[in-house]
Amino acid sequence: MPAIATDDGVKLHYEEAGSGTPVVFVHEFAGDHRSWEPQLRHFSRRYRCITYAARGYLPSDVPADAERYSQARATDDIRCVLDGLGIPRSHVVGLSMGAFASLHFGMRYAERALSITVAGGGYGAHPAQYAKFQSDAKENARLIRDKGMAHFAATYGHGPTRVQLQAKDPRGFEEFLRQLAEHSALGSANTMLGYQGRRPSLYALTEEMAKIRVPTLIVAGDEEEPCLEACLLMKRCIPTAGLAIVPRSGHAINLEEPAAFNALLESFFHQVEAGRWGARDPRAAPPSIWGPNGKPQVST
Repeated sequence: MPAIATDDGVKLHYEEAGSGTPVVFVHEFAGDHRSWEPQLRHFSRRYRCITYAARGYLPSDVPADAERYSQARATDDIRCVLDGLGIPRSHVVGLSMGAFASLHFGMRYAERALSITVAGGGYGAHPAQYAKFQSDAKENARLIRDKGMAHFAATYGHGPTRVQLQAKDPRGFEEFLRQLAEHSALGSANTMLGYQGRRPSLYALTEEMAKIRVPTLIVAGDEEEPCLEACLLMKRCIPTAGLAIVPRSGHAINLEEPAAFNALLESFFHQVEAGRWGARDPRAAPPSIWGPNGKPQVST
Protein backbone atom coordinates (compact mmCIF):
# COMPACT_ATOMS: atom_id res chain seq x y z
CA MET A 1 0.00 0.00 0.00
CA PRO A 2 1.37 3.48 -0.83
CA ALA A 3 2.39 5.45 2.25
CA ILE A 4 4.10 8.74 3.11
CA ALA A 5 6.28 9.14 6.20
CA THR A 6 5.58 12.31 8.19
CA ASP A 7 8.38 14.32 9.77
CA ASP A 8 7.67 12.62 13.11
CA GLY A 9 7.87 9.13 11.65
CA VAL A 10 4.19 8.21 11.16
CA LYS A 11 3.27 6.45 7.93
CA LEU A 12 0.12 7.79 6.26
CA HIS A 13 -1.71 5.67 3.70
CA TYR A 14 -2.76 7.65 0.65
CA GLU A 15 -4.57 7.08 -2.62
CA GLU A 16 -4.61 9.20 -5.76
CA ALA A 17 -6.36 9.32 -9.09
CA GLY A 18 -6.24 11.53 -12.18
CA SER A 19 -3.76 14.14 -13.32
CA GLY A 20 -3.55 17.90 -13.49
CA THR A 21 -3.78 20.53 -10.76
CA PRO A 22 -3.60 18.72 -7.39
CA VAL A 23 -6.44 18.57 -4.89
CA VAL A 24 -5.92 17.07 -1.41
CA PHE A 25 -9.03 15.85 0.44
CA VAL A 26 -8.86 15.71 4.27
CA HIS A 27 -11.49 13.56 5.99
CA GLU A 28 -13.69 14.03 9.05
CA PHE A 29 -13.50 12.18 12.39
CA ALA A 30 -16.18 9.62 11.54
CA GLY A 31 -14.90 9.11 8.00
CA ASP A 32 -11.60 8.15 6.43
CA HIS A 33 -9.93 8.33 3.02
CA ARG A 34 -12.80 6.28 1.55
CA SER A 35 -15.33 8.99 2.43
CA TRP A 36 -14.16 11.08 -0.53
CA GLU A 37 -14.95 8.49 -3.20
CA PRO A 38 -17.74 10.58 -4.85
CA GLN A 39 -15.25 13.45 -5.16
CA LEU A 40 -12.36 11.36 -6.47
CA ARG A 41 -14.56 9.82 -9.14
CA HIS A 42 -15.71 13.26 -10.28
CA PHE A 43 -12.61 15.43 -9.97
CA SER A 44 -10.05 12.87 -11.14
CA ARG A 45 -11.38 13.50 -14.66
CA ARG A 46 -9.57 16.86 -14.63
CA TYR A 47 -7.49 17.04 -11.45
CA ARG A 48 -4.84 15.05 -9.62
CA CYS A 49 -6.84 13.95 -6.57
CA ILE A 50 -5.19 12.77 -3.36
CA THR A 51 -6.87 11.43 -0.25
CA TYR A 52 -5.21 9.93 2.81
CA ALA A 53 -6.07 8.22 6.06
CA ALA A 54 -5.15 10.49 8.96
CA ARG A 55 -2.88 9.22 11.70
CA GLY A 56 -4.87 6.82 13.85
CA TYR A 57 -6.94 5.63 10.88
CA LEU A 58 -6.04 2.28 9.36
CA PRO A 59 -4.19 1.45 7.18
CA SER A 60 -2.14 4.47 8.33
CA ASP A 61 -0.08 4.10 11.49
CA VAL A 62 -1.87 4.31 14.84
CA PRO A 63 0.42 5.99 17.40
CA ALA A 64 -0.31 4.69 20.88
CA ASP A 65 0.39 8.02 22.61
CA ALA A 66 -2.46 10.55 22.45
CA GLU A 67 0.12 13.34 22.67
CA ARG A 68 1.05 12.58 19.06
CA TYR A 69 -2.40 13.77 17.94
CA SER A 70 -3.21 17.50 17.85
CA GLN A 71 -4.52 20.34 15.72
CA ALA A 72 -0.97 21.42 14.87
CA ARG A 73 0.01 17.86 14.00
CA ALA A 74 -3.02 17.38 11.72
CA THR A 75 -2.09 20.60 9.92
CA ASP A 76 1.52 19.51 9.51
CA ASP A 77 0.38 16.13 8.19
CA ILE A 78 -1.22 17.88 5.20
CA ARG A 79 2.14 19.54 4.52
CA CYS A 80 3.90 16.17 4.85
CA VAL A 81 1.55 14.64 2.27
CA LEU A 82 2.36 17.44 -0.17
CA ASP A 83 6.07 17.14 0.56
CA GLY A 84 6.02 13.36 0.17
CA LEU A 85 4.36 13.63 -3.24
CA GLY A 86 6.54 16.52 -4.39
CA ILE A 87 3.60 18.91 -4.69
CA PRO A 88 4.50 22.58 -4.16
CA ARG A 89 0.89 23.89 -4.05
CA SER A 90 -2.55 22.33 -3.98
CA HIS A 91 -6.22 22.96 -3.43
CA VAL A 92 -6.98 21.63 0.08
CA VAL A 93 -10.51 20.41 0.85
CA GLY A 94 -11.49 19.37 4.37
CA LEU A 95 -14.66 18.18 6.06
CA SER A 96 -15.30 18.75 9.77
CA MET A 97 -12.12 17.64 11.58
CA GLY A 98 -10.42 17.90 8.20
CA ALA A 99 -11.96 21.35 7.73
CA PHE A 100 -10.22 22.60 10.88
CA ALA A 101 -6.94 21.19 9.56
CA SER A 102 -7.52 22.85 6.18
CA LEU A 103 -8.30 26.19 7.82
CA HIS A 104 -5.14 26.02 9.93
CA PHE A 105 -3.19 25.02 6.83
CA GLY A 106 -4.38 28.22 5.18
CA MET A 107 -3.17 30.20 8.20
CA ARG A 108 0.23 28.47 8.60
CA TYR A 109 1.16 27.38 5.09
CA ALA A 110 -0.56 29.90 2.81
CA GLU A 111 2.22 29.63 0.25
CA ARG A 112 1.38 25.93 -0.23
CA ALA A 113 -2.37 26.38 -0.76
CA LEU A 114 -4.03 27.28 -4.05
CA SER A 115 -7.27 27.41 -2.07
CA ILE A 116 -8.85 25.97 1.06
CA THR A 117 -12.34 24.57 1.49
CA VAL A 118 -13.78 24.44 5.00
CA ALA A 119 -16.82 22.15 4.85
CA GLY A 120 -18.87 21.32 7.93
CA GLY A 121 -16.37 23.16 10.09
CA GLY A 122 -17.09 24.81 13.43
CA TYR A 123 -18.40 22.08 15.74
CA GLY A 124 -17.70 22.99 19.35
CA ALA A 125 -16.20 26.35 18.38
CA HIS A 126 -18.87 28.63 19.82
CA PRO A 127 -18.06 29.78 23.37
CA ALA A 128 -21.42 28.43 24.55
CA GLN A 129 -20.51 24.96 23.22
CA TYR A 130 -16.74 24.82 23.64
CA ALA A 131 -16.45 23.37 27.16
CA LYS A 132 -19.14 20.78 26.47
CA PHE A 133 -17.47 19.76 23.21
CA GLN A 134 -14.20 19.15 25.05
CA SER A 135 -16.00 17.18 27.74
CA ASP A 136 -17.90 15.15 25.13
CA ALA A 137 -14.63 14.33 23.36
CA LYS A 138 -13.25 12.80 26.55
CA GLU A 139 -16.47 10.86 27.12
CA ASN A 140 -16.47 9.62 23.52
CA ALA A 141 -12.88 8.42 23.95
CA ARG A 142 -13.90 6.50 27.08
CA LEU A 143 -16.91 5.02 25.29
CA ILE A 144 -14.77 3.90 22.37
CA ARG A 145 -12.23 2.26 24.67
CA ASP A 146 -14.87 0.55 26.82
CA LYS A 147 -17.39 -0.59 24.20
CA GLY A 148 -15.55 -0.62 20.89
CA MET A 149 -16.14 0.87 17.47
CA ALA A 150 -19.19 -1.21 16.54
CA HIS A 151 -21.13 0.20 19.50
CA PHE A 152 -19.81 3.71 18.83
CA ALA A 153 -20.85 3.56 15.17
CA ALA A 154 -24.34 2.41 16.17
CA THR A 155 -24.76 5.40 18.52
CA TYR A 156 -22.57 8.34 17.45
CA GLY A 157 -23.20 7.44 13.82
CA HIS A 158 -26.92 8.21 14.23
CA GLY A 159 -26.41 11.74 15.52
CA PRO A 160 -28.83 14.60 14.71
CA THR A 161 -26.71 15.86 11.80
CA ARG A 162 -26.18 12.32 10.42
CA VAL A 163 -29.78 11.22 10.00
CA GLN A 164 -30.11 13.39 6.88
CA LEU A 165 -27.77 11.00 5.05
CA GLN A 166 -29.80 8.05 6.31
CA ALA A 167 -33.01 9.58 4.95
CA LYS A 168 -31.54 10.50 1.56
CA ASP A 169 -29.29 7.53 0.88
CA PRO A 170 -29.91 4.46 3.09
CA ARG A 171 -27.29 2.39 1.27
CA GLY A 172 -24.73 5.15 1.57
CA PHE A 173 -25.56 5.54 5.25
CA GLU A 174 -25.07 1.83 5.89
CA GLU A 175 -21.70 2.03 4.13
CA PHE A 176 -20.76 5.01 6.29
CA LEU A 177 -21.64 3.08 9.48
CA ARG A 178 -19.80 -0.03 8.31
CA GLN A 179 -16.65 1.93 7.56
CA LEU A 180 -16.86 3.80 10.88
CA ALA A 181 -17.10 0.47 12.74
CA GLU A 182 -13.90 -0.65 11.00
CA HIS A 183 -11.82 2.18 12.47
CA SER A 184 -9.13 1.54 15.04
CA ALA A 185 -10.54 2.00 18.54
CA LEU A 186 -7.14 3.13 19.81
CA GLY A 187 -6.71 5.61 16.97
CA SER A 188 -10.23 6.99 17.31
CA ALA A 189 -9.96 7.38 21.08
CA ASN A 190 -6.58 9.11 20.75
CA THR A 191 -7.95 11.39 18.04
CA MET A 192 -10.75 12.40 20.37
CA LEU A 193 -8.37 13.05 23.26
CA GLY A 194 -5.42 14.57 21.43
CA TYR A 195 -7.07 16.44 18.59
CA GLN A 196 -10.82 16.93 18.97
CA GLY A 197 -10.74 17.59 22.71
CA ARG A 198 -7.84 20.05 22.56
CA ARG A 199 -8.29 22.06 19.39
CA PRO A 200 -8.61 25.81 19.93
CA SER A 201 -11.91 27.57 19.48
CA LEU A 202 -12.31 29.53 16.27
CA TYR A 203 -13.47 32.44 18.41
CA ALA A 204 -9.95 32.64 19.81
CA LEU A 205 -8.47 32.80 16.30
CA THR A 206 -10.29 35.77 14.79
CA GLU A 207 -7.13 37.84 14.31
CA GLU A 208 -5.35 34.93 12.63
CA MET A 209 -8.31 34.28 10.32
CA ALA A 210 -8.44 37.96 9.36
CA LYS A 211 -4.90 37.60 7.95
CA ILE A 212 -5.83 34.76 5.56
CA ARG A 213 -5.43 35.73 1.92
CA VAL A 214 -5.85 32.25 0.44
CA PRO A 215 -9.10 31.85 -1.54
CA THR A 216 -11.49 30.18 0.90
CA LEU A 217 -14.81 28.41 0.43
CA ILE A 218 -16.92 27.68 3.50
CA VAL A 219 -19.70 25.11 3.05
CA ALA A 220 -22.32 23.87 5.50
CA GLY A 221 -25.63 22.09 5.53
CA ASP A 222 -28.48 24.24 6.80
CA GLU A 223 -29.33 21.58 9.41
CA GLU A 224 -25.83 21.70 10.91
CA GLU A 225 -26.98 23.89 13.78
CA PRO A 226 -23.81 23.33 15.86
CA CYS A 227 -21.61 25.04 13.27
CA LEU A 228 -23.74 27.61 11.42
CA GLU A 229 -22.75 30.58 13.58
CA ALA A 230 -19.08 29.57 13.40
CA CYS A 231 -19.37 29.48 9.61
CA LEU A 232 -20.69 33.04 9.68
CA LEU A 233 -17.79 34.03 11.92
CA MET A 234 -15.29 32.59 9.43
CA LYS A 235 -17.04 34.30 6.54
CA ARG A 236 -16.90 37.64 8.32
CA CYS A 237 -13.29 37.29 9.46
CA ILE A 238 -11.63 35.90 6.33
CA PRO A 239 -11.45 38.58 3.60
CA THR A 240 -11.22 35.98 0.83
CA ALA A 241 -14.06 33.76 2.07
CA GLY A 242 -17.30 32.81 0.38
CA LEU A 243 -20.07 30.95 2.20
CA ALA A 244 -22.39 28.35 0.64
CA ILE A 245 -25.28 26.75 2.53
CA VAL A 246 -26.70 23.49 1.20
CA PRO A 247 -30.45 23.23 1.94
CA ARG A 248 -32.04 20.37 3.88
CA SER A 249 -28.62 18.91 4.61
CA GLY A 250 -26.63 17.81 7.63
CA HIS A 251 -22.99 17.07 8.29
CA ALA A 252 -21.78 14.65 5.63
CA ILE A 253 -22.66 17.01 2.80
CA ASN A 254 -20.17 15.52 0.34
CA LEU A 255 -22.01 12.18 0.69
CA GLU A 256 -25.54 13.55 1.12
CA GLU A 257 -25.46 15.86 -1.88
CA PRO A 258 -22.42 14.85 -3.95
CA ALA A 259 -23.61 16.55 -7.15
CA ALA A 260 -24.30 19.87 -5.41
CA PHE A 261 -21.09 19.68 -3.38
CA ASN A 262 -19.00 18.84 -6.43
CA ALA A 263 -20.59 21.67 -8.42
CA LEU A 264 -19.76 24.19 -5.68
CA LEU A 265 -16.17 22.97 -5.52
CA GLU A 266 -15.75 22.93 -9.27
CA SER A 267 -17.02 26.48 -9.69
CA PHE A 268 -14.78 27.61 -6.85
CA PHE A 269 -11.69 25.94 -8.34
CA HIS A 270 -12.37 27.46 -11.74
CA GLN A 271 -12.74 30.96 -10.31
CA VAL A 272 -9.56 30.59 -8.29
CA GLU A 273 -7.60 29.27 -11.26
CA ALA A 274 -8.90 32.12 -13.44
CA GLY A 275 -7.81 34.69 -10.86
CA ARG A 276 -11.42 35.69 -10.22
CA TRP A 277 -11.60 34.87 -6.49
CA GLY A 278 -9.96 37.74 -4.64
CA ALA A 279 -10.58 39.54 -1.39
CA ARG A 280 -14.02 40.89 -0.58
CA ASP A 281 -14.89 44.22 -2.17
CA PRO A 282 -14.55 46.79 0.65
CA ARG A 283 -17.94 48.19 -0.32
CA ALA A 284 -19.42 44.85 0.76
CA ALA A 285 -17.74 44.80 4.17
CA PRO A 286 -20.02 43.35 6.85
CA PRO A 287 -21.03 45.23 10.00
CA SER A 288 -18.24 45.20 12.56
CA ILE A 289 -18.12 42.06 14.71
CA TRP A 290 -15.53 43.61 17.00
CA GLY A 291 -16.43 44.79 20.47
CA PRO A 292 -14.84 47.64 22.43
CA ASN A 293 -12.32 45.21 23.99
CA GLY A 294 -10.98 44.14 20.59
CA LYS A 295 -12.70 40.78 20.82
CA PRO A 296 -15.51 39.53 18.57
CA GLN A 297 -19.01 40.20 19.77
CA VAL A 298 -20.55 36.79 20.34
CA SER A 299 -24.22 35.95 20.70
CA THR A 300 -24.94 33.18 23.18
